Amino acid sequence: MDFTDINARGVVLLGCGKMGGAMLAGWLDRGLTPQAATVLDPHPSDWLRGTGVALNTDLPDTPAITLIAVKPQMMGDALPALRGLSDTLFVSIAAGTPIAAFETAFGVDARIIRAMPNTPAAVGRGITAIVGNSRTGPADLDLAEGFLAAVGEVVRLDHEDQMDAVTGLSGSGPAYVFHMIEALRDAGVAQGLPDDLALQLARATVAGSGELAMTGEDPGQLRVNVTSPNGTTQAGLEVLMKELPDLMARTVKAAADRSRELRT
Repeated sequence: MDFTDINARGVVLLGCGKMGGAMLAGWLDRGLTPQAATVLDPHPSDWLRGTGVALNTDLPDTPAITLIAVKPQMMGDALPALRGLSDTLFVSIAAGTPIAAFETAFGVDARIIRAMPNTPAAVGRGITAIVGNSRTGPADLDLAEGFLAAVGEVVRLDHEDQMDAVTGLSGSGPAYVFHMIEALRDAGVAQGLPDDLALQLARATVAGSGELAMTGEDPGQLRVNVTSPNGTTQAGLEVLMKELPDLMARTVKAAADRSRELRT
């Protein structure tokens, strides 16, 4: 991504917690100059203070992009600071806050993109889903994608209602995987392994399998590749495959349903 025009116009970051900080670090690594970034955060970390960005000061009039990275419950207090901006693309990574809420805050003519990253963004391995309002065009989506790609993959949705399913799958999904690591560890301990060794094996197994899955080969084929007929893996899968598909479907549905409830 070419930051030349962006460095000239500037960017604004509202909130710089874990996710906002990961975004900022990725931008700085990719060519954003510290002087082009203005960050509003009531409790700046030592890391943020040391980046050289403009901190809690006057905002540029027409920043190229304004990223909203505060918790939903802080919106009422935080958003008024942005109302003087014009000709900027608002991008929100605030979970559960619909586009309509930002149109109410900034006007129906505002260009707004809602994004849902997940926590692996903190290590540059996240995936973010984006969708824009009726005022956004292809160039706006390209700009948002370029910025959000600093912390991982980006996918585009057809409509905002899909965001609930994204929340249930990839937004909440890391917690499911972490719990799987816990369960694998506990299963190993039950079979006689020391706790620390079982955890090491579980972590590396999930992380390595994830890397292998990212090669692009169909996951079903990857499963077949490691399943010898009548072998140990088949014995384990005969237990797991009876319950996991339905369990995972119900898990993702429960999270997606809760996402829908929170926005009604």
